[in-house]
Amino acid sequence: MAIKIIFVIGVGLACGFAVGAGFVAFITVLGIIPRLMQLTKSMKMILFYEWAVTLGVLVGTVFGLQKIYLELPMFFVMIIGLFHGVFVGMLAAALYEAINVLPLIFKRIHLDDRLLYLLAALVLGKILGSLFHWLYFVNL
Repeated sequence: MAIKIIFVIGVGLACGFAVGAGFVAFITVLGIIPRLMQLTKSMKMILFYEWAVTLGVLVGTVFGLQKIYLELPMFFVMIIGLFHGVFVGMLAAALYEAINVLPLIFKRIHLDDRLLYLLAALVLGKILGSLFHWLYFVNL
């Protein structure tokens, strides 16, 4: 029984490290933080940006893993929703800029005739993943 628990803990940690590394690589490749600092002319605040991202990920992880409910007034919920919307909008804009990289990469490795399949796989994966999430997890 102890070996099973250790194995599950090890797999969980490995998956967490993989997802965390992927998130950091994703944010780094897209250059969201440096672009945000450039647009807001706040290069001197880089330490605060680093801490905000780190603490945001940690707090989000804790809230995601625990059943924590906050009884907040509607005003604060609207502000939190606004911040979520800004984050998603910035992420979408960064993805839009980064998606231009895919045709260049595929052209360099001589797979430009299969670009349509890659984009279709990305779209279908997003649709199926969203459907699975909403149909399975949200309706529990």
